[in-house]
Amino acid sequence: MSNVSPRKILVTNALPYANGAIHLGHLVGYVQADVWVRFQKMRGHTVHYVCGDDTHGTPIMINAEKQGMTPDAFVAKMYDEHVVDFAGFHVGFDEYYHTNSPENKELAQSIYRRLKTDGKIAVRTISQLFDPQREMFLPDRFVKGECPKCGAKDQYGDNCEVCGATYAPTELKNPYSAVSGATPVLRDSEHYFFKLSDCAEFLGKWTREPGRLQKEAANKMGEWLGAGLHDWDISRDAPYFGFEIPDAPGKYFYVWLDAPIGYMAATKHLFDRIGEDFGAYWGKDSEAELYHFIGKDILYFHALFWPAILEYSGHRTPTAINVNGFLTVDGQKMSKSRGTFITARSYLDVGLNPEWLRYYYAAKLGGGIEDADLSLTDFVARVNSDLVGKYVNIASRAAGFITKRFAGRLCNQLPDLTLLDGVRAAAGQIAASFEAREYAKAMRDIMALADEVNQYVDSVKPWELAKQEGKDAELHTACSLLINLFRLLTIYLKPVLPALAAKVEDFLNVAPLTWADAQTLLLDHEIKPYSHLMTRIDSKQVEALVEANKQSLAPAAEVVSAPVYEPIAETIGIGDFSKIDLRIAKIVDARHVEGAEKLLQLTLDIGSGTRNVFAGIKSAYKPEDLIGRLTVMVANLEPRKMKFGLSEGMVLAASGEVGPGLFILSPDSGAMPGMRVK
Repeated sequence: MSNVSPRKILVTNALPYANGAIHLGHLVGYVQADVWVRFQKMRGHTVHYVCGDDTHGTPIMINAEKQGMTPDAFVAKMYDEHVVDFAGFHVGFDEYYHTNSPENKELAQSIYRRLKTDGKIAVRTISQLFDPQREMFLPDRFVKGECPKCGAKDQYGDNCEVCGATYAPTELKNPYSAVSGATPVLRDSEHYFFKLSDCAEFLGKWTREPGRLQKEAANKMGEWLGAGLHDWDISRDAPYFGFEIPDAPGKYFYVWLDAPIGYMAATKHLFDRIGEDFGAYWGKDSEAELYHFIGKDILYFHALFWPAILEYSGHRTPTAINVNGFLTVDGQKMSKSRGTFITARSYLDVGLNPEWLRYYYAAKLGGGIEDADLSLTDFVARVNSDLVGKYVNIASRAAGFITKRFAGRLCNQLPDLTLLDGVRAAAGQIAASFEAREYAKAMRDIMALADEVNQYVDSVKPWELAKQEGKDAELHTACSLLINLFRLLTIYLKPVLPALAAKVEDFLNVAPLTWADAQTLLLDHEIKPYSHLMTRIDSKQVEALVEANKQSLAPAAEVVSAPVYEPIAETIGIGDFSKIDLRIAKIVDARHVEGAEKLLQLTLDIGSGTRNVFAGIKSAYKPEDLIGRLTVMVANLEPRKMKFGLSEGMVLAASGEVGPGLFILSPDSGAMPGMRVK
């Protein structure tokens, strides 16, 4: 691989929000990026890998207060926990920083000034509910009250979880602040906006440039651009945990303005330490490559706001944005009650090897945005079969003979075998899969090679050669060949299994393996005595993991009295019911609604076409968990014009006035989109 031209690459991962623990769902994106970075470094490229905690915003401020801490102390505590969790899974950041840093403040203010000079900042007066006791403006989710439609109590400020109605927070009856309990009042405030609407032409071109986005992401950008771009509110009023806007006392940058600038701040912090040129990677004329690895829930910010901010503040834009899907566990969204909302720390605490999970994720990940499923049964079976039964088994079946019979030294010549040539030649194909982030294909190809090697072991039978007189040379050659084949497979697996690879390098008595080493062989070389490299997963460990997460969440569970349901409504005739056209609908798309605390925007297939519906179910469901599900909708409800767009129906959901949960209705299997519910 010496003919590969050297590259200068900067890689970032999405910044985890500093208000909770890292869980296994988070790790999908970090493992994906880490594997790619390690592969590029093995190829000899210059790669800098940065990340850090996203530390600002009202939720951080409120959570810190609840724990009796200052926001600075709270985010410092979360930072320490996140650093330990990532290190535990061998995520090898070159810099893990945080957005509450002097570098980030300086960069955010500098970028803002440039945008303002370029005419991309507007100031407008808006009206918001204000908590007179806490003296703070209240986002929608911090206002509660009675639904103006059905009267249900304790509903949030944008929609009702009981009847599904949407409304402005000012429409709530008997509103109160969720922060203090005080009755809010309406006040005007000047807010600062980034004029995203002025960037439509640039973004239309940028998002369609080859390689910038995956196909699915580019299509989604086309939808959003087609619907029209709205200017983006980038300010919040004091009190707020964040950076103050220059020349605007009491006004702070909204967290999503300074969060992605945190990529730049982490880079600067690293480069100041190692003496690298910041402008060579972030300057307008940079020839380096810049890649963002993110989850699909933050695509909107990274593919629209972020490139526009960079472009109009005089910086380079990303080479590409690589978007990953989310994690389901046993085919369903992570569940606290089932113990499958699994934290990274609990996984390590029960003694599970982090590289088992890294391998399993790699075996599931492709270059698209599909969700990955962690099937706990399959996890045990696949890791035990592939890593232990196929890969590690090769070394364990050959190394002992080299140590005992040949003083630990490999032979000085290997036979010209098709098997050896094939495994060496696979380096190019496997490299191409890693480059394209098609890890699942790479793992399949590597394990297919391992199968061929094990077939060779079974055919040559070293254990039988060892018993036969006059077969020493044949035994020496066969076992030396197997050690070399094992070394080649280790090279291919090293981006995924860095800790195991380090053990193998020590066992083989070699320098850290590079991708170019696939073109060489170990001949007349002394290896160290073999010790077992990896154990099998005990299914009891997985059971302990599930149980540990149930137990860890138990203290946080609220004691809830028996559910209280609304009284049965007045009797109606069959004619009244027949006026309601209920249809089976398939959720073909779901996403967050910018500026709405409780709404999700659903695209529903009802057989004869699709409908756009805004549903107040954000508190109970993540958008990615809804896609592909069947539900029931009111198809003949008069369309309702909302500030976010037109809502063309209503999905049905069950909920008590007081009690656990909000549950959308799901028909039995076999129902098809468009069928009428009678």
